[in-house]
Amino acid sequence: MEIISVFDMFKIGIGPSSSHTLGPWKAGNAFINDIKSVSPLQAIKTVEVHLFGSLALTGIGHGTDIAVLLGLCGQNPETIPVNDVQRIPQEIYSTNLLNLNGEHQITFNQIQHLIFHFEKSLAFHPNGMEFKAWDMNNNLVANEYYYSVGGGFITKGKEVTDLKSTVPPYYCDTADDLQVHCEKNHIPISKLVLENEKTWRSETEIKEGVWKIWKTMRDCVYRGCHTEGQLPGGLNVKRRAANINKRLLGKTTYHGYHDWIDTIQDLDCSFQQIMKWISCFAMAVNEENAGFGRVVTSPTNGAAGVIPAVLHYYICFAKEQATKTDIIKFLLTASEIGALFKKKATISAAMGGCQAEIGVSSAMAAAALTERLGGTVDQALQAAEIAMEHHLGMTCDPIGGLVQVPCIERNSMGAIKAIMATNIALDTDITTAKVSLDEVIKTMWETALDMNHKYKETSQGGLATNVRVAEC
Repeated sequence: MEIISVFDMFKIGIGPSSSHTLGPWKAGNAFINDIKSVSPLQAIKTVEVHLFGSLALTGIGHGTDIAVLLGLCGQNPETIPVNDVQRIPQEIYSTNLLNLNGEHQITFNQIQHLIFHFEKSLAFHPNGMEFKAWDMNNNLVANEYYYSVGGGFITKGKEVTDLKSTVPPYYCDTADDLQVHCEKNHIPISKLVLENEKTWRSETEIKEGVWKIWKTMRDCVYRGCHTEGQLPGGLNVKRRAANINKRLLGKTTYHGYHDWIDTIQDLDCSFQQIMKWISCFAMAVNEENAGFGRVVTSPTNGAAGVIPAVLHYYICFAKEQATKTDIIKFLLTASEIGALFKKKATISAAMGGCQAEIGVSSAMAAAALTERLGGTVDQALQAAEIAMEHHLGMTCDPIGGLVQVPCIERNSMGAIKAIMATNIALDTDITTAKVSLDEVIKTMWETALDMNHKYKETSQGGLATNVRVAEC
């Protein structure tokens, strides 16, 4: 029984990848605690990190090396100043010194102590890591394996570290469970999630926490829509969201996020312009993500733009006045759909390809938007099914191992598909539907198992090998 909270599905962190950046970062944090359980940090002389499988093959492009070092330094991905994300690792590389948990300085050589195993994967998961620590007498005092299993979730050995101990009142393993609970208790999905969350937190804490997630999302969209330049990594990808924003608004002036949203709402937008805004919102987030900015894992960093884009579509074009309650309910509903995919399939591109990231985020957004536009539980689940059905088989083949091409544009496509799925579900007689959400989740997992490993975030196939670029 895997119990997943809304705060597990939505994590505030730093780009560009939840499985390759946030997960290894959290593993570094966790290893500090493992050391402390057996030895004072001041007794440690050397720490060594080994990266395997997908973490080795695309680790540099995804910032895995940076994330591990920041984790070992005790930095928090939710609160670290964005400017420190690359500054601190650069100082470690230039001085060969690492400040373990900010408490104890040790020698750390990039080549000797951070090892990429390009030809080897660990059996449990493609995103495997091994951490070792020796004391002043060269005794091995700590040795742990971690796996980054997608969406910023990590496991230690085979024990999931993010599980809750108390079972909520409406536990759901499948979409069928979710539907039965909702119909029996005459509640929407968002209400079911809220009641489950009360198992661990007060209602005030839940709503404040979800609102903090939303504020991080909206700030990310705004930054991305107002930041120009070129993304790091060597592909020389130019940011586009800011220019799209400028072209759509013309010479209109505004001050800050809320004024900007009011300005957009006052526009008389054509269908084509609305589509451009959706793309702008989505790409803004993933350009921030690719630039090591602060984003919300939704359910992954690579797919972080879909849900904020659909939420901004709802706020700007689909709802006359979206309230704080509307936005909180949207995110609660979305989180539950993501949890179903994690339980019965995967949200890791290294396990399932991009269908596990963009496909899942599109399904999450579709269900949430459907409920907010007055859809029934059946219609919300059907919208999620439709969105995933048309992402089945999508591979993960990032060029240069960077979360840029085709990842940024895919977020726009996922957002638009979510909105289309909502429209179809709202106009469909659900009793005639041929495919259920549980069936499409099962199909997604079977497709993931059948997919060739080179199309699972390794940059060993697809666009990553067919598009010739300079070495990143």
